[in-house]
Amino acid sequence: MPEALQSPDFILYHTEGCHLCHEAQALLEQAGIAYRLQDICDDEQLAERYGIRIPVLRCNHSGAELGWPFDLTLLLDFAGA
Repeated sequence: MPEALQSPDFILYHTEGCHLCHEAQALLEQAGIAYRLQDICDDEQLAERYGIRIPVLRCNHSGAELGWPFDLTLLLDFAGA
């Protein structure tokens, strides 16, 4: 599949200016896990679902979610790395 059509296996639900979300992004990058950001403020349903839980990492394949707080070890276990 061409790289442009591939979608990361993980979505990080976040909002702009969320310091915990920035910490989660740093852990994802440290772990080398590909992800895409989804700002929950862009979608009313996402805001209702994740508003007080962000950051939340969701696996596209299984639908499993990892809520904050998590560390590098939990992240790697969740991602199957």
